[in-house]
Amino acid sequence: MTDIREADLDDPGHARALVAIIDSYARGPGGQNAPISAEARERMAAGLAAHPAAFVLLAFESDEIVGAAVCVWGFSTFTGRPSLNIHDLAVLPDFRGRGIGHALLAEAERRARERDSAKLTLEVHDSNAGAKRLYERFGFGPWEPPTLFVSKPLS
Repeated sequence: MTDIREADLDDPGHARALVAIIDSYARGPGGQNAPISAEARERMAAGLAAHPAAFVLLAFESDEIVGAAVCVWGFSTFTGRPSLNIHDLAVLPDFRGRGIGHALLAEAERRARERDSAKLTLEVHDSNAGAKRLYERFGFGPWEPPTLFVSKPLS
């Protein structure tokens, strides 16, 4: 059975597992088809621990950390209520298809409802069919004409 717990990013085991899970996701077609940079690996856990609006959920199978959800609180100006963005959701390849992603989403939703959030948000690449199926089964959608997500690199 999957156990979902909030990460203690001061715990080296939790920090290492988070980096490994995010890197595994980044290397695949749903990510960036490349590993995360050494700089990102070095900064990830401490940066998230220091971020006042972020928290990380970890999925445990027995004592092994096999999945993670990086969540960031926001605010919906259209509703005047909090919102929760699931910035990253990743499960190690050998553990996919076992309901672990669903369990992470369910815990994120529980926390959002606990704070009377207006909505959960996430981004998914159009080519990531497996993630899109999971999100649709979980109730995300309907898929609307695309809202463009753009970024401006600052370094």
